[in-house]
Amino acid sequence: MSEFFDPYNADRPLMLKCSCGRDHSPADHHAEVAADAAAATLRARSETAEFEAYSQEFIEATLVKALFPQDAERRNFLRAVGKKTAMAAIASVLPVASLQAMAQDRGPLEKTNLKIGFIPITCATPLIMAHPLGFYSKQGLNVEVTKTAGWALIRDKMINKEYDASHFLSPMPLAISMGLGANATPMNVATIQNVNGQAITLSLKHKDNRDPKNWKGFKFGVPFDYSMHNFLLRYYLAENGLNPDTDVQIRVIPPAEMVANLRAGNIDGFLGPDPFNQRAVFDEVGFIQLLTKDLWNGHPCCAFGTSTEFIQKNPNTFAALYRAVLTSAAMARLPGNRELIAKVISPTQYLNQPEAVISQVLTGKFADGLGKVQNVPDRADFDPMPWQSLAVWMLTQMQRWGYIKGNVDYKQIAEKVFLITDARKHMKDLGQTVPAGPGYIKHKIMGKEFDSAKPEAYLKSFAIHKMG
Repeated sequence: MSEFFDPYNADRPLMLKCSCGRDHSPADHHAEVAADAAAATLRARSETAEFEAYSQEFIEATLVKALFPQDAERRNFLRAVGKKTAMAAIASVLPVASLQAMAQDRGPLEKTNLKIGFIPITCATPLIMAHPLGFYSKQGLNVEVTKTAGWALIRDKMINKEYDASHFLSPMPLAISMGLGANATPMNVATIQNVNGQAITLSLKHKDNRDPKNWKGFKFGVPFDYSMHNFLLRYYLAENGLNPDTDVQIRVIPPAEMVANLRAGNIDGFLGPDPFNQRAVFDEVGFIQLLTKDLWNGHPCCAFGTSTEFIQKNPNTFAALYRAVLTSAAMARLPGNRELIAKVISPTQYLNQPEAVISQVLTGKFADGLGKVQNVPDRADFDPMPWQSLAVWMLTQMQRWGYIKGNVDYKQIAEKVFLITDARKHMKDLGQTVPAGPGYIKHKIMGKEFDSAKPEAYLKSFAIHKMG
């Protein structure tokens, strides 16, 4: 027996029994059945008024075509299981009713051809998978998702309006809005793309040196200055008595180059995004020292956002983007969908990684490089809530390590950049569960509570910092 999960009815999994006898995963089995059935229905109705761009068949067909591009596979699978079972399987993983309803209740789009930048890491899963699964097109958007080499390039292309929206490191819109490292350009965080999903990975030569108190002189890689990776690594080192500015070296290295630098001995380790922690294990050049969820369970990593100007000029287009990405996040949150998603995002045009590596990250069942197989289902998650308290914490760390000089109006900046009211509205429209309360919640980092109402006191509590 196997389960397919509905993002809007997660407590009611649909139980399906495989009957074809072939050696493949349940997700593959059901998807191929659905592919042939949906494609056949599309062909039959394409010349009739009955068919609409937002029909259920179109939605289903987009998913299964992405998974099973070969017609023969889809036909064989349909014969093995039957159309009825195929349709039930696909309907169980897609919020078809919500997507159809939105198609009938949206304002005219100001702009339909969009370019969205992304870095090829699993943090961008909702943004990426919305493309092959058709969630953008269901909103009437023709989106080009563009693989980008590094975060400075993402920043520059957003400032220069070469991208309409983008995958961001969640502190980046704060930094760009404040003019840190670039000309000040107001940016907004629409959703958090992922929570957890990072790790500290060390070279295999340090297998017997796992106590961070002994890491003085180490060289570490992080993907960008304004990143949770940088702030969490600094936090971890400082809590273990090391000054990250004087006792170790921290270098900015594009994620795709981290494993190569580890292999070459240029760095001793990195705090980086997946899949590169797992890829270091896969390539037998590193081991996972710890998952960042062990530092702060539920911490944000990346975000989806755009410029304030784009939102003001294209409110309906922005709303359509919001709905597409939130729909993706709802599907990505459910563990039963993770293997299917790994198949969708691993190809060359997206992450360009072995499917086995992506699956280990998303399912949380992974080799740690130390001879063990770990099972951590929430190694990566996709909670989209852009809590403004998260923004306040990021600002405290920017100030702690000297990226911000002088006083900071934490609340004003957080509420201007992190759009939690918009997120709640669009989640409600999609029928998703919307957390109650204000935009500020309490967080616990390495056992220490962070109260965003008292950021100054929090900053003063640290023995190691770079504040004047």
